[in-house]
Amino acid sequence: MTSQENTSLPVRSLQVARILAEAGIAGQVRELTTPARTAAEAADALGCEIGAIANSLIFISDDEPVLVLTSGRHKVDTIALATRWGRGKLRRATPEQVRQATGQAIGGVAPVGHPKPLPTVVDSALTEYRQLWAAAGTPHTIFPTTASELLHLTGALLLPVGP
Repeated sequence: MTSQENTSLPVRSLQVARILAEAGIAGQVRELTTPARTAAEAADALGCEIGAIANSLIFISDDEPVLVLTSGRHKVDTIALATRWGRGKLRRATPEQVRQATGQAIGGVAPVGHPKPLPTVVDSALTEYRQLWAAAGTPHTIFPTTASELLHLTGALLLPVGP
């Protein structure tokens, strides 16, 4: 039985696994033995570079939630990104706003599986890694992916999110 067929996964992760399968993405959702709420925790658990962790961050811009998929190796420069993206000011969403926009909790937000698609940017730094890891709906679940797959899955723009 593959992880995507594993009905013991949390409901949110099963939803992500279904979306991946429907999109033809080969990477399968995996369950970690310890939670990975931060890029550093995920990199330690997986034995990979922190930059290969695709963080799913929710911001509010122009009164709507937006998703920024960023490399774990740096922080988002909200002023520079808003300018590049042609959006109004970006501010971090509250935990409640994150859950409302995604149906998922901070520390486990997946790039997909939200109640409705969000305007999304994929950090161009993620293209430097052959394999990436993204959360799969909970802090205990992840899946392998690539920058190309993230762009395909989310309909995102590819932009630098750092300074």
